[in-house]
Amino acid sequence: MYILKCNNGLYYTGSTINLDQRLIQHEAGEGAIFTRKHLPVQLVYFEKFSRIDEAFGREKQIQGLSRAKKEALIKGDFELLVQLSKSKK
Repeated sequence: MYILKCNNGLYYTGSTINLDQRLIQHEAGEGAIFTRKHLPVQLVYFEKFSRIDEAFGREKQIQGLSRAKKEALIKGDFELLVQLSKSKK
């Protein structure tokens, strides 16, 4: 599961069994329609899972987060992530 930052500052979250190959596809404009429209992209976060269904589940969870929560996760600021969760932002 990975998060890309697009050239317009928006985040794209995806999952794959081969991150290196998927990044090449995104950078070549062969990835998701969203990232094709917002090239270039930069990998800003990833997590490894032993099963793709677990990665897909985590992808969906992260897609539901606010921008502030995604940025706290990307920065590794878990204290802020907890605070944001408590304040429901």
